[in-house]
Amino acid sequence: MIWDKLHKLRDKSAHEWLTRGRQELAKWQERLLGKGCAELSDAQLSKMLTNAGTLNDALTALCQRMRDTPRLTPAFTQRAEIVRLMRERFPAETQRLISQADDVSAGRFTIFEQTFAFDLMPDWHVEPRSGKRTPLEHWSKLDYLNPDFAGDKKFTWELSRHQFLVTLGQAYWLTGDEKYAARFVELVNDWIEKNPPKQGINWASSLELAFRVIAWLWALHYFADAPSVTNEFLKRMLKSLIQQTQHVETYLSLYFSPNTHLTGEALALLYVGTALPELRQAEHWRATGRDILLKHLPRHVGRDGVYFEQASYYHRYTTDFYAHLWLLSDEVPTLVKDKLAGLFEHLMWITRPDGGATFYGDDDGGKLLWLSARKTDDWRDTLATGAAVFNRSDWKFVAGESSELLWLAGAESWQVYDALKTEAPTADFKAFVESGYYVMRDGWQDEASYVWIDSGKHGAMNCGHAHSDALSFEFAAAGATWLVDPGTFTYTGDLALRNEIRSSFSHSTVSVDGETQSVPDKAFTWRHTAQSLIRECRNSDAELAVTGQQNGYVRLSDPVRQRRSFNLLKKNFTASDTTRLVIRDEMEAQAAHRYAVHFHFAPDCVVTLENETQARVIHGSGPSEKMLYVNWQPGSGKFLSEADWQITPGWVSRCYGQRTAAQVLTIRFEATGDVTWETVFAAVGN
Repeated sequence: MIWDKLHKLRDKSAHEWLTRGRQELAKWQERLLGKGCAELSDAQLSKMLTNAGTLNDALTALCQRMRDTPRLTPAFTQRAEIVRLMRERFPAETQRLISQADDVSAGRFTIFEQTFAFDLMPDWHVEPRSGKRTPLEHWSKLDYLNPDFAGDKKFTWELSRHQFLVTLGQAYWLTGDEKYAARFVELVNDWIEKNPPKQGINWASSLELAFRVIAWLWALHYFADAPSVTNEFLKRMLKSLIQQTQHVETYLSLYFSPNTHLTGEALALLYVGTALPELRQAEHWRATGRDILLKHLPRHVGRDGVYFEQASYYHRYTTDFYAHLWLLSDEVPTLVKDKLAGLFEHLMWITRPDGGATFYGDDDGGKLLWLSARKTDDWRDTLATGAAVFNRSDWKFVAGESSELLWLAGAESWQVYDALKTEAPTADFKAFVESGYYVMRDGWQDEASYVWIDSGKHGAMNCGHAHSDALSFEFAAAGATWLVDPGTFTYTGDLALRNEIRSSFSHSTVSVDGETQSVPDKAFTWRHTAQSLIRECRNSDAELAVTGQQNGYVRLSDPVRQRRSFNLLKKNFTASDTTRLVIRDEMEAQAAHRYAVHFHFAPDCVVTLENETQARVIHGSGPSEKMLYVNWQPGSGKFLSEADWQITPGWVSRCYGQRTAAQVLTIRFEATGDVTWETVFAAVGN
């Protein structure tokens, strides 16, 4: 371990040493000298504004300018049309937004699809599930990764991202009711009072400050004409917003987490610099944020359009970040257009027939802005934005209706999208070669078959958001989703559970001798990582086929190599209503090993054993009932035991912090030397 640390130190560049050194110095200046730990004075704020008049005049002018010429997206100049279209085209969504704003007004806050009832004002330092409260100390002293100290800090942070302020703003636009503006002012004032600069858990992550700053800017623009937004309030909010932005710039994740942490922080700098040109630092922040986003785009998005951390949730984050860069920019470089097109294309392909997204790798349950009622695992609003920007009728076919696009890009863009012709994609196979993801389909309707296959590199950097899921898959057919990735559920709340969720046992793949392909260590690190790759792809009139291999078990005393083939038989070729997916596993070994073949079913599937070689899975009931038969047969090689079929309780998490009971089918047996077996899935609709 010491040698690993020495190697890491040796490999650091001069710029990294300088950056980390400056950040450490800044921490100690804050802790020992109190630098930046007090609220800005009026005089300090005045010096930060370009207006030459009094501070009161400057604040009045700023608020007037936000009303007349907002510098955010075009939506902020189209209130009347947005309200009209919401009421005409999205009446249920309109009522939901108002109802959710009323909940916030009453002290009820939704965090990761769970509602928590507080007194009117939350305790911003309490993790609401465990009740653990972190102290109001300098942020660098807080051991927020320790669940005994902070509980699951994601819940604390999510509340202080202040997405609900945007919901209050939407409700204000829809109703004109001043009570939402008063609640906005009340909540922001309380947060500033209870979270003084540099103190407490809500200053510990630059990314969390970045999300909060963006939410504040959106909400402030919604309330720009509200009587409750006085100059006195605007002054205090502006002071905190500036100090949070300064903090983000000081502690940019240039080397700590140069992934979506860094790009999210850069987006916040771009937002502040764009939305508040009255600030003397505005152009500097705008340019800094834009430069970081452009610099890291080719590093973060591969040639196949997939985000480099092998985690689909962070792929969605990245897509949203760069879509907002586009909306905030007068000119968009070709690089951004090309990479964004790839990001959106991947989102289309990993959208299952039921509208949910395939989760691979980690998910953190958050979102850049919650502007609509979509579930956490439904990313079609993001795809709708892409369809509008790129004029893609196939993306629109998958995305469907979108109220978020109306709030995000404005009535004019939404009307262009609404008029866009809808056409189903024509391709049935997509290979994302660089990242190692493959999708096979036999159509794009609700009843179509869908197979997603993971056969690529384990992750990027320290592989912090990767899972041990080589050669795992998802499967939907006959109008039902059958096999899914179980998700994430927790990061730091429970390390043992975190590592269990990331293991191969929790994915639809093969484990050997009770070992997982990649071996987890700490919450975001690994002791051993497996790599996989695709050896062959075939797309014929009769079938779609993919064959891959992975090396996770070559570390065993007797190395084991796995090869897995997926064959989706096309229904139009078989002239049958039955969808068949055939999976063939080949294990190369010398000695005897214990094998376990894991299949993780969606929560609404009921699995029963028919006999020693077949299971039956039922989805739904009555007229909507669908059925899947699972047949397993040994192939070549020497099997030392009969297959033991086990149905055990499991769960699926479609949102961070939430999980739903599900079933897991595991087939266990012993074999020696080279062995093969075959699993056939036959899905039958009504």
